[in-house]
Amino acid sequence: MINYSHKKLTGLEKIMKILFIYPQYPETFWSFKYSLGYILKKALMPPLGLLTIAPMLDDNEYEKKLIDLNVIKLKDKDLLWADYIFISAMITQKESVKKVIERCKKLGKKIVAGGPLFTSLHEEFPDVDHFVLGEGEITIPLFIEDLKNGIPKRIYTSDIKPDITKSPIPQWNLVNLKNYSKMPLQYSRGCPFDCEFCDIVNLNGRIPRTKDPDQLINELNSLENIGYKGSVFIVDDNFIGNKTRVKELLKRLIEWRKTSKSKPTFMTEASLNLADDDELLNLMRYAGFDAVFIGLETPSAESLEECGKFQNKNRDLVESVKKIHNYGMEVTGGFIVGFDSDDTSIFKRQIEFIQKTGVVVAMIGLLQALPGTKLYERLKNENRLIQGSSGNNTDYSLNFLPKIGTDVLINGYKNIIASVYSNQKYYERILTFLKDYNHYNSNKFSLRYIIALFRSMLELGIFQKGRRYYWKLFFISLFKYPKAFPKAIGLAIYYAHFKKIFIENVG
Repeated sequence: MINYSHKKLTGLEKIMKILFIYPQYPETFWSFKYSLGYILKKALMPPLGLLTIAPMLDDNEYEKKLIDLNVIKLKDKDLLWADYIFISAMITQKESVKKVIERCKKLGKKIVAGGPLFTSLHEEFPDVDHFVLGEGEITIPLFIEDLKNGIPKRIYTSDIKPDITKSPIPQWNLVNLKNYSKMPLQYSRGCPFDCEFCDIVNLNGRIPRTKDPDQLINELNSLENIGYKGSVFIVDDNFIGNKTRVKELLKRLIEWRKTSKSKPTFMTEASLNLADDDELLNLMRYAGFDAVFIGLETPSAESLEECGKFQNKNRDLVESVKKIHNYGMEVTGGFIVGFDSDDTSIFKRQIEFIQKTGVVVAMIGLLQALPGTKLYERLKNENRLIQGSSGNNTDYSLNFLPKIGTDVLINGYKNIIASVYSNQKYYERILTFLKDYNHYNSNKFSLRYIIALFRSMLELGIFQKGRRYYWKLFFISLFKYPKAFPKAIGLAIYYAHFKKIFIENVG
């Protein structure tokens, strides 16, 4: 059993000041920067990793602050206040990380770094004083113990996968929840599938580890107790990686929602074999799940075979998506081009595939070879790697030599984006989605939603080009799919972001 408690300080010992910093994300698909303003929010979610390791530092020994650069600016006085700076980041936050480190070093501040970026690429950051790599439940207590004894090492790592039933409840009081659109929680880590391009198995293992149902209920109660009433994102690698355990959780969630004051809706990430289990689909629907991200990747059977996406093979991909929609869950999907098996026909096939599925929020990306993946090692052995990955597969950059040709791939990808995120095709996908969507967990008409509705009517319905598509959706959804009307308007608001990211910024 992991013990996060520490001895209390005597009156002669100093309370150490810890500043947690979460670096800024670039303007990407997932930032939703240009849509969040409609609902008066500044960022999608707070940094769950930092909020989870914060309770491991005893309040009797440490004074803690957290600055999320996606919400507020970092000032020198914040850095000067701290004895140690803790940074956690994803690969996409690399440029912001470099700026933070530079500022810390100028002021002579000690830096402790962890998270996926540093676990994969710590050698690229020589100015970091201490690396706490891998999963924090194991390595953070080791660092803290050495720090208390005055002998902290530079690198802490472990092959041990922690028992996450011992993970603490996130320390929510370090952030202002009103700044965020959703709250993140985690039920499991790891994924039973080992796709060639994915780094999850390398980071979190292939055998999913789960929390106890009561543990997640306690985390939900902790949010409810501080007045949070919004949506919750279960940020698992694959929520249904252990179907037996997740069904136990869902049954508890269904009972919990009956007495819950907030009755939140949930979204998560899962594999497409979700569509094969009607019991699981029913349980998720009644537990309040209204959206799920699924890696659909490609309509090409050869490319699915190549990347080891066997859970997507030998099935009608479109019908699988529509079945999930019919259970009241919106599928947001990941799509990839650039596999060795792809030829020039893939660009048109991807457009047709995405439109048929009715997946409105389609994260279409160029294949990236991430460190720690089987793809990275294969391309390295084939001498096809050309640069480090940005971690953002929508920024028109490649870090390997594709067999189809670099110019052909990038130009074909741009054509997919220009088509799928044109006014016409985007709104067509919303209507396709609404035909299959079962509206079980219909959105609530909150004050925040009403403000967003009127702003969308003004900005999307009057000032934006293509406003005729907005009004067509507005009236069709209002009269034909009234229970799904809030969902339809929400998807229209998302387009304000996607259009800026994919169309206007590219030209």
